[in-house]
Amino acid sequence: MKRVFSFMLPIAAVAALVFPVMPQAANLEPVDSAGVQVQQQQQNGINYLSGGIGVDEAKAIQQTTGYNLHMTFAVGAQDEYTADVDVMIQKSPGQTVLTLTQAGPLVYVQLPPGKYTVVATRNGETRHDVTDIGSGTARNLVFHWNDAG
Repeated sequence: MKRVFSFMLPIAAVAALVFPVMPQAANLEPVDSAGVQVQQQQQNGINYLSGGIGVDEAKAIQQTTGYNLHMTFAVGAQDEYTADVDVMIQKSPGQTVLTLTQAGPLVYVQLPPGKYTVVATRNGETRHDVTDIGSGTARNLVFHWNDAG
């Protein structure tokens, strides 16, 4: 019986390492670029992507590299993507570095290192978040509104 446990522990450890990666592997599937309209844009020297409507467009954005702030906008109990969000990113109060209208449901931004306040507004309802952008991994922010309308 002791041998069964010593054999099961490595299997459990491997399973714990493999299964969290599997949902990400689904995002590595090829993208049908014929239907994808996402192009890098720039404002005030800040590069960004906004889009993600449809599976291929969402995958195309999620597979891009070099963006250190990833934002996702969702509504309702089903966490449905929404693309009608106004976004303002400020480096310090009064210093707005990016302003987008009707953005989303995914917005990826390349920002210089620093502390930023992100304000996301949908149907007059505002959400705030503060994040530190460094040279490490990208920051992921999710903004959610309860209404689906």
